[in-house]
Amino acid sequence: MNTMTTTTPETATTVLDASGVTMRFGGLTAVRDVDLTVKAGEIVGLIGPNGAGKTTFFNCLTGLYVPTEGKVRYKGTVLPPKPHLVTQAGIARTFQNIRLFANMTVLENVLVGRHTRTKEGLWSALLRGPGFKKAEAASHARAMELLEFIGLQDKADHLARNLPYGDQRKLEIARALASDPGLLLLDEPTAGMNPQETRVTEELIFAIRDMGIAVLVIEHDMRFIFNLCDRVACLVQGEKLVEGTPGDVQADERVVAAYLGTPFEGAPGADEVAEVEAAEAHSTTRTEGETQ
Repeated sequence: MNTMTTTTPETATTVLDASGVTMRFGGLTAVRDVDLTVKAGEIVGLIGPNGAGKTTFFNCLTGLYVPTEGKVRYKGTVLPPKPHLVTQAGIARTFQNIRLFANMTVLENVLVGRHTRTKEGLWSALLRGPGFKKAEAASHARAMELLEFIGLQDKADHLARNLPYGDQRKLEIARALASDPGLLLLDEPTAGMNPQETRVTEELIFAIRDMGIAVLVIEHDMRFIFNLCDRVACLVQGEKLVEGTPGDVQADERVVAAYLGTPFEGAPGADEVAEVEAAEAHSTTRTEGETQ
């Protein structure tokens, strides 16, 4: 079980403060009035059945979508709805489907993640002056540190497409970490993994938390999420149904009903669930298109 914390809830700085976040696609409301905070030293889980609005909510946090209503603050500052500015501010993410540059090396993929922390411009790169060479060396050193951190330093020159599935997932995390975030958003990081790979990912996320990086994670593996997280929030039909400790959420009858498909007061009907699942699919497709 997760017993280590770097700070206490009473003293920790609020890294993410999402208040009243709502996202509508025409007449469909995919996310409705969701409040969520993440504090320094925390790992927070976001769960919910398919079509619950989890990825749409992530897209609102990271600037891929402009929320119809609500505000997203990072360390007290309202974030502009532009992905590169969100990354520069200190939020990085991974995606449901692996989005590596398959024909680039492992090292090159991590170096891509350094672009928001590199101040050298076009002319500096063309002239390759002392400032550019110093920045390039620093980026290379940082990328190799991250590859060592995830255990892929010996595969730095391998093409990303040749890595095993579990290593590709780890490489995505290293690329996100290359932007030096204060908050890391992970969208189903263990999808498709075997139990051993899942355990390695769990230990990696704990290590990231111990580096001082807050983590918000979407996941369908309930054993993984309840073992990993300090707090868990459950979305159903785009609304936050419940939030609390893993034990409290796991025991909540409304959460059990939502996952088992048992009706409860206020639960969405089948048609509504299908509509939100369609919005989620649209959200994922657009996200992948904008990151290629």
